Amino acid sequence: MHFSRREFLTVSSSLGLTFRLSSEEQLFALERGGKRGTSLIVVWLQGGPSQLETWDPHEGTKIGGPTKAINTVIPGTKIASGYPLLAERLNRLNVIRSLVSKEGDHERASYYVKTGYRPDPTVVHPSLAAIHAAKSLSTDRHDLPASMTLGDSQFPSRGAYLGAQYDAFRIVEPGNAIGNLTPMAGAQRQKRRLADLDFLSRSFRYNRPQSESMTSYQVVTEDALSMMSSPELSAFQIDQESEGTRQRYGKSRFGSGCLVARRLVEAGVRSVEVVLGGFDSHAKNFEIHDARAIELDRGLSALMDDLIERDLWSSTMVLCLGEFGRSPQINALDGRDHWPTGFSCLVGGAGLREGIVIGQTDPTGEKKDPVDPVAVHDLYATVLRQLRINPEEELMTPIGRPLALCAGKPIERLLQV
Repeated sequence: MHFSRREFLTVSSSLGLTFRLSSEEQLFALERGGKRGTSLIVVWLQGGPSQLETWDPHEGTKIGGPTKAINTVIPGTKIASGYPLLAERLNRLNVIRSLVSKEGDHERASYYVKTGYRPDPTVVHPSLAAIHAAKSLSTDRHDLPASMTLGDSQFPSRGAYLGAQYDAFRIVEPGNAIGNLTPMAGAQRQKRRLADLDFLSRSFRYNRPQSESMTSYQVVTEDALSMMSSPELSAFQIDQESEGTRQRYGKSRFGSGCLVARRLVEAGVRSVEVVLGGFDSHAKNFEIHDARAIELDRGLSALMDDLIERDLWSSTMVLCLGEFGRSPQINALDGRDHWPTGFSCLVGGAGLREGIVIGQTDPTGEKKDPVDPVAVHDLYATVLRQLRINPEEELMTPIGRPLALCAGKPIERLLQV
């Protein structure tokens, strides 16, 4: 594509790009298809969604409860009836029904599913989103944070030994104005305060070795100031979208989060997590999942449609999952309890093969282990490989221990030949 300087500045401004970026980096947001660098969107179903009420229903069985199943565009594959829009789009995704984990506690399981490593007292592992953000920043420079979480996350993604700069920037109410971006004291007074702060900082650093904490403080301050005045902030402003578009996504926190995620990816952001909470269904499991299904079906379907229509699907990985599943047995409170063996996820985009269904769970609920089990770290090795990151690459942790980005092996049947 060839642009005059005037045309390039006009298009870049409409996309909310900062002109601190080089021309090559600015063009990243204009590229489409395979030429574009990869982005990652994690749709995080917080609380542990039931596989039986989402992507692995067993209608008419003792463990299936009242949940109905509907056909999808993948022949012979059914999902829960609360997802008619996704049923029409399932051929663009892959369904894994046999994820396995050994972590049944919310915090430990979230750690494992977000990092691909089980909790270890000797090291804190970076999340999948942080790894992708860190590897992408070798070529990207944005005023916006490297990794973002849209929604109220109980266990947000962390940069861990990669650095705090890759911790997720959290926006609890996506679509609304972001707080603390306008100087409360006014522009001129803030300018004087920053000058005073710079004087104190230089005095403190005088004849002192530059420690990591000093450097980190400077970087955080500079990044915050850049973000406050950045034109890239327009990516968060969904009021620029038509009423019809906002209706398609659903006017909920999750729907707005999916719409903001699309705008961020379109502007060049690499790692975004959108949170839909409320899946902790120890009681009233079926009522809870019926309510969540309405939001998830609309938001995720609209996000997929826009990524495909805007030629961003082949460069954007979409991963939809929670920390574990729900037990086949229905308890006395009409709920389901924690179940880390044989839970489900959706994954697609970024050039992955499409329409593949892996694994199955026992419709009687008697067999604990699913057919064709897939470990979480193998799923993540697949995601990293498709995001053009070597999962076997070793980094040095703060204690001098070499550690691979991921301990798993890619699922070859999902990768393009």
